[in-house]
Amino acid sequence: MRIPLYQVDAFTSRLFGGNPAAVCPLSEWLPEATMQAIAAENNLAETAFFVPQGDGYLLRWFTPTVEVELCGHATLASGYVVTRILAPERRLVTFDTLKAGPLEVTREGDRLAMDFPSWPPEAKPADPRILAALGARPAESFVARGRTLAVYDRAEDVAALRPDFAAMRRIAGADAIATAPGRDGVDFVSRYFAPNYGVDEDPVTGSAHCVLTPYWAARLGKEQMTARQISARGGELTCTLRGSRVTIAGQAVLYLEGAITV
Repeated sequence: MRIPLYQVDAFTSRLFGGNPAAVCPLSEWLPEATMQAIAAENNLAETAFFVPQGDGYLLRWFTPTVEVELCGHATLASGYVVTRILAPERRLVTFDTLKAGPLEVTREGDRLAMDFPSWPPEAKPADPRILAALGARPAESFVARGRTLAVYDRAEDVAALRPDFAAMRRIAGADAIATAPGRDGVDFVSRYFAPNYGVDEDPVTGSAHCVLTPYWAARLGKEQMTARQISARGGELTCTLRGSRVTIAGQAVLYLEGAITV
């Protein structure tokens, strides 16, 4: 069996930037173990698989080790594949998902805008073991849907973090979003660490901005913000709070087109 494969750099306007995602359009689902094996073989932060459903698609995402409930950059990449390659006449595509509900991706010129849920942080401190593993204590911390949100005073503090990933792996389900105010036209910066999900540091994380957008909207008093994820590859996002939803927008670039034989 030959399965189409596209690799797309998401949340960037240049090749070798942003977050690379593999996208595999299917006519019907493969066995779950096969999809997980393909994701492990691809060895990218996420591989997305989708099958037709009505006017849209059913969508699932796998890291090299597990299936996840929500992935932003692979959704953006999937939207790119549909609206740029498979059905270029389309400007909007709806993906239904197992745990995150329906997600819309709209093509707006050279950008793609995703309609995602808003996950505001809870007013409780994070696990001190996770904060210690980050290597520098944040100014404040929160939890949002089980994710640690560590807020620092300066972008330089976030850039300097060198987490102890071995220590994080000893804490079941531990992952962390580190963030700080931005500068030079950027409202906020972030990094995301998820060693328990097969990704020590994710280059650009759309789903983390489901947490970051409501936090910074409340703190800055604005609904639309420019964000930058300051990983080694780096990525740019525009985030807009719309009540219980957020719009996360960015560009994407096709890197590879081929086929898998299984």
